[in-house]
Amino acid sequence: MSGARRSALATLRGQIERIEISDTVHHRDRVALGHPEADGALQGGLARAAIHEVFCEGRQGTAATGFVSGLAGRVTERKPLLWIRQEFSDMETGALSMHGLAELGLDPRRVVMVRAADVESALRTSADALACDALGAVVLELWGETRQFDLVASRKLTLAAQSSGVTGLLLRMAAHPLPSTAETRWMLRAADSPPGAMWGAWGAPRFDAELLRNRHGPCGRWIMEWKCDECQFSESSAYPQPVAAAPAHRPDQAVLQRRAG
Repeated sequence: MSGARRSALATLRGQIERIEISDTVHHRDRVALGHPEADGALQGGLARAAIHEVFCEGRQGTAATGFVSGLAGRVTERKPLLWIRQEFSDMETGALSMHGLAELGLDPRRVVMVRAADVESALRTSADALACDALGAVVLELWGETRQFDLVASRKLTLAAQSSGVTGLLLRMAAHPLPSTAETRWMLRAADSPPGAMWGAWGAPRFDAELLRNRHGPCGRWIMEWKCDECQFSESSAYPQPVAAAPAHRPDQAVLQRRAG
């Protein structure tokens, strides 16, 4: 083996080692999501300076977008959020609404949208953005299966996130999970929202969140409710079903039975 190849192999091994045995960094810098069971599985919360993957079926894109928005709201720490989308994403899932993000608790003034012409452009932009420590988080939204996002591309994003401390959130719609260096991998589905107050039109957003991969703890599946005012997740609230009162003009059923007997 030539000297150049030995050097390249040593460099690659060093990069892989930094990714796989950086437990101390991950445990020291985590942000609690607010859901006790999920935070317990995550050893205290979502690791910053890492890549987290969120997958969903095509029809679940809205739910997954809301979940990623919640994660971004937890990790940004009042820093700007860069959201990178492919140009045709609006036709597949609709345009992102700044008003909607505000209702979820995010500050639209801190959200910067980037439209990428293709996957290669999106990956390059994401790597550059993750290397910028002025950002709080970077969301990379990719639609469908793509051969460009392989293990090498995933490793580049992870190394950029670790060097700057910026958290990367990879939103994959209508795609199957492949090997990657992500810290966590989630599968998202919409959960039924509970009935809101009489004066409210909508219930609290709820997500059926399944943690498929967790580098530093167990996996699990939970119903996670998003608290827009507190900007954090919580356990699913208990909403008892209302019971209709007996009509006042009708006689008691027990009285009718006694009369019939």
